[in-house]
Amino acid sequence: MRRNARRTDRDAGLATETCTLPDGRTLAYAVGGAGDGTPVVAHHGTPGSRLFASLLADAAAAEGVRLVVPDRPGYGRSSPPPDDWTPRDWREDLATLLDAESIERAGVVGFSGGGPFALAAAMNERVGRAALVSAVVPPADVGLVRLSRVPLAVRALFRLSRAYASVAGPSAVVGQYTDRSVPADVSRAVADDFREALRQGALAVARENRSFGAGWPEIDRPPVPVRAWHGTRDENAPLSAVRALANESGVELATAETDHLGALLDHRREALRWVGDA
Repeated sequence: MRRNARRTDRDAGLATETCTLPDGRTLAYAVGGAGDGTPVVAHHGTPGSRLFASLLADAAAAEGVRLVVPDRPGYGRSSPPPDDWTPRDWREDLATLLDAESIERAGVVGFSGGGPFALAAAMNERVGRAALVSAVVPPADVGLVRLSRVPLAVRALFRLSRAYASVAGPSAVVGQYTDRSVPADVSRAVADDFREALRQGALAVARENRSFGAGWPEIDRPPVPVRAWHGTRDENAPLSAVRALANESGVELATAETDHLGALLDHRREALRWVGDA
């Protein structure tokens, strides 16, 4: 339950740290933003990695937020989880990360497939607020969730996608999440995040998508304020599921005429500002 003192490398100007979990697994994470600011733990998408931080770091610095973005188990440089690991266990992993960074209390943000994990984390008494952006809400019935029911299908798909992206360039990755034209640095950041997510293969992607097809008792009635931002043209994560969550659980929902990645790019500062005000 300790932070490893050595900084392993630097990605996109962000420091990568690791800590050791009680069962011996390694949890890797990026740190950035305002070093003395309000702590916020951001949860990457599915697939995703700690390099998701590069899309938030400037906004975090501007809003006085100390940004921490972990590789969830099996992504990037984090160890795969044990077979019986559940989203409930993510709360314990997160507590170890907070201890390693000497953080008593933090806000959480979840983008896309990171949304359910942010909600699960919000059940921890050390979390003050939760922000969701373009979030998946289980039980979900989208293409990747359906595909994950077929053994090895998602892993084969992402093996091909990674190979294609390495040839076609960042635009091939960005096109999966938005139809808008984005700056070159955003395009590179999205592509780097995608590639790092698949460093260990796509087993984590398949596992998470299978879980999204089921109910998540871990996210029922979060005990902290939750606010969501979602695009009305989001084809990756259905708006209808977020509306249902808002109606059932009192989540504040703000919608905009944009798509999956567009909602993040347009509302990242607002989301970080709100979650950091807890």
